[in-house]
Amino acid sequence: MSSFTGAAPGPTVYYFFASWHDSHTQMSAVFAALPSLAASCSLPVAFHEVEAETSPSLTEKHAVTVVPTFVLLRKDGSLHACIESPDPALLSAQLLALIAEPEAAPAQPPAKGPAEKAPAEAKAAAAAPEGAPEGLSDETEAQIKSLLASSPVLLFMKGSPSLPKCGFSRQIVELLQGSGVTFSSFDILNPEQQEVRAGLKVFSDWPTFPQLYVNGELIGGLDIVKEMAAEGTLVSELGLPAEKPIDERLEELVNRSPVLLFMKGLPSGPKCGFSRQIVEVLNEQCPGGYDAFNILEDEEVRRELKRYSEWPTYPQLYIGGELVGGLDIVKEMVESGELKEMLEEAK
Repeated sequence: MSSFTGAAPGPTVYYFFASWHDSHTQMSAVFAALPSLAASCSLPVAFHEVEAETSPSLTEKHAVTVVPTFVLLRKDGSLHACIESPDPALLSAQLLALIAEPEAAPAQPPAKGPAEKAPAEAKAAAAAPEGAPEGLSDETEAQIKSLLASSPVLLFMKGSPSLPKCGFSRQIVELLQGSGVTFSSFDILNPEQQEVRAGLKVFSDWPTFPQLYVNGELIGGLDIVKEMAAEGTLVSELGLPAEKPIDERLEELVNRSPVLLFMKGLPSGPKCGFSRQIVEVLNEQCPGGYDAFNILEDEEVRRELKRYSEWPTYPQLYIGGELVGGLDIVKEMVESGELKEMLEEAK
């Protein structure tokens, strides 16, 4: 942890970061410039940069679950604001509001209940908009139950397994994948699903993310999964049936249809330009239809198929259970007429 501190106790500003996060370079520079903004304050302001993943005691104390997070505390240690986004304008505005507060601002009453819950409760109170619902609507509860029924193992996380948006989500994904646990995920940062994010905290009585569910029951967050991983394999600890060896699963998968395309997205909605181009080729060359597998929905297949096929990129086209190749190979085969012949033989 590096810090810039004043000569006497005063307000404190924490910047919780991760060096791997896209915003770190920009926000570190912004944070370094804040002391000059606070120079007019009658009480010196202390500024601390904290690497979240290597400072668990501080991240837990201030209920930090995403990076970057900025925690602004008054002189008495009470929470002034918590900002969970790389927003320089909002950060500067909240700092100016903090130093403009009267020096003898009354302290907040002590938090009630278990001590470990106090930071999270204070943070939630500061972040919640006026009139925020305290309960769980029937519609949101039904949506959550529908999500839980959609997959035996469901991870509510920030981002996706291929692109986690916080270190805690990244760590739990790595633990699950490393133990061979097949799971689905739900991105609680999706702006269209904020009712689910807020409602899930009430539904589960669990204030932070990620949250892991198995067969509709809450298992817990990162710390719980870490403990279970330390005690044994997650598959057995979670009470899941043993998975087939990955090579056996891939062998069955590549042979499930005469023509199978492993791609990003689906033919109805490709998620990359290469997948879109190969879909256009197959729609023309294979009017009878073909099967497709979205490798963005299964991280284990996405990772292991490259080794199994000895082909490092996607999309990958299989005909009759045999790898044909990617976009460039398919285009060459179209020009030579070979692809048409192979597709007709596979019918």
